[in-house]
Amino acid sequence: MKNNKIREIILGKPLDPMKSETRHSMALVAFLAWVGLGADGLSSSAYGPEETFRALGTHTHLGLYMAIATAVTVFIIALAYNQVIELFPTGGGGYRVATKLVGPYLGLISGCALILDYVLTIAISIASGVDALASFLPLGFQPYKLWAEVFFIGLLIVMNLRGLKEAIQILLPIFLGFVATHLVLIVYGIFAHASHLPALIPNTMADTGKLAGEIGWIGVAGMLLLAYSQGGGTYTGLEAVSNNVNLLAEPRVRTGKMTMLYMALSLAFTAGGIILLYLLWDAHPMPGETLNASTFKTIIASMGLGGEVVNQMLLVIVLAFEAGLLFVAANTGFLGGPSVLSNMAADSWVPHKFRYLSTRLVTQNGILVMGIAALAVLWGTGGSVTLLVVLYSISVFLTFAISLFGLVLYWSRNRSKGTQWKRRLLLSAIGFVICAGILAILLVKRFTEGGWATALIIGAIAGLCVLIRKHYRATKQAIHSVDEVFASQPFGPNTEEIEPDPEAQTAVFIVGTSRGGGLHALLWVQRMFPNHFKNFLFVNARTVDSHAYGGEGALEQMREEAAETLEFFVDFCHSHGMAASSYLGFGTDAVDEVTRMCEEISREFPHAIFFTSKLIFSSDNWFTRLLHNQAALAAQRRLHLEGLQMVILPMKV
Repeated sequence: MKNNKIREIILGKPLDPMKSETRHSMALVAFLAWVGLGADGLSSSAYGPEETFRALGTHTHLGLYMAIATAVTVFIIALAYNQVIELFPTGGGGYRVATKLVGPYLGLISGCALILDYVLTIAISIASGVDALASFLPLGFQPYKLWAEVFFIGLLIVMNLRGLKEAIQILLPIFLGFVATHLVLIVYGIFAHASHLPALIPNTMADTGKLAGEIGWIGVAGMLLLAYSQGGGTYTGLEAVSNNVNLLAEPRVRTGKMTMLYMALSLAFTAGGIILLYLLWDAHPMPGETLNASTFKTIIASMGLGGEVVNQMLLVIVLAFEAGLLFVAANTGFLGGPSVLSNMAADSWVPHKFRYLSTRLVTQNGILVMGIAALAVLWGTGGSVTLLVVLYSISVFLTFAISLFGLVLYWSRNRSKGTQWKRRLLLSAIGFVICAGILAILLVKRFTEGGWATALIIGAIAGLCVLIRKHYRATKQAIHSVDEVFASQPFGPNTEEIEPDPEAQTAVFIVGTSRGGGLHALLWVQRMFPNHFKNFLFVNARTVDSHAYGGEGALEQMREEAAETLEFFVDFCHSHGMAASSYLGFGTDAVDEVTRMCEEISREFPHAIFFTSKLIFSSDNWFTRLLHNQAALAAQRRLHLEGLQMVILPMKV
């Protein structure tokens, strides 16, 4: 009881997954989704534009092309991913697109890249945010940066375990502060140099022509392409909405498209605007300062709002919001990562436990794994943002390229009238060429600087996933064989319903979806205790996981399937003249729900003994224990503590 009280204080009171208002109250409207999912993309303006501008070297006049290209690319990727939202309204994004449109194994690669992407989202955002905060602190703080990063990740884990909206609402003021301060600085910075704008285009074209005369047009194109690729981190985060459509308020597709519009507008304006500011205000790298910091310092000083102290305070506020937004962006990893793991668990690529929800209706296992993995990455890289950016960009653009290739295949195969397939095919193809090009350049140019590590990590995760799926498939086939053996059990001639007698000896069977497993337990008990039990009760406690909770109508479908299975067992007993009844319950924890239902049954049937089956593998080890929950043993322990008798029947597979 004491542990439950402490848990409730930290994580909040349990929520009822079967109440429709619970799902409604947790779903994100477009504005909150923009905050929770859009922060990842928007925060990349803290480092993406700078990487682009630095890659131009002394040829800063080319920044105009980069500003335009950045804004256009954001909209191309966003519009392409709107198609993903339409085609896959239950979420899954890049993983679902690749699996359904290209094939399961490319889907696996896309899913593994997405998992790494979200882990790195947490790691790089926290590392960048702490770096920004450390710039205002004495140098003596530097050795403690890693511990600060550990603290912030721990804080985000707790916030996300409490629930989705609570985490976002706490981070909302930081997000709005970033948007407001950067909007003012970009608008003022452009209008303050409005007199330079008319000459900017002709001067840029003249300088470009001069440069082409020196190094050739191929050289200019190569320089632009390299700078464009270096800033690839700017576009990360745009996939977050399509990956998490299941978290959005109804109508989900419309909410998703509105969220994507907010993201595209804010990112295109901020990233493109910052590159334009670099160009207009003649930004140059300064020791110990980011380009954003040095540019914003110059702009704030030109506003004439006060003396040096006031200007410094305003700069600190702006950069503090920038650091704060990076922490908000880290939260995207805790929203998207568990969602991808849940979708992959539904296809048996990862342990099924990643589909389970906590009492707060969040994918607790996924949140913990993402947080622990981010901590491991930070320790492994020493919190180096430079190395993390390489890992991050490659994993993101691998997912982008596979997803957009899938869309190209889809529209080339589905050329029906009224679908505007030509426009959509062209948009998908352009997006694919852009993303595949950036990915290729990053792999070639940055292979020795971390690119190899990305390929190794994704390959290792994929290999483990193949082993997991192979085991689940073998287990499923074995259970199916058991079902087939018992499928031929004949029903008796009796057609009357026989109600159980509360005072008679009662056998209570905890069953799942396998009819063979339930009949195996029933016949075993009858053989071992002939004519002893007069009542036969069947209990099914269904786990409301992320798949059932997020899908439209999935809860009702789960209820119907469970009721149909229970009805089969009851009808079988009635046909043989045995008194029988069934009980159906729903919860996020199967053990808790089974325990609650069994306690209620024991009060109604005081002479009840409980039975359930447990899969027994010929080679039991840590791997099989990881992939299969120990619900039977846990339920037996709980019931024994309550003074109730429970027998576990082995079912060898």
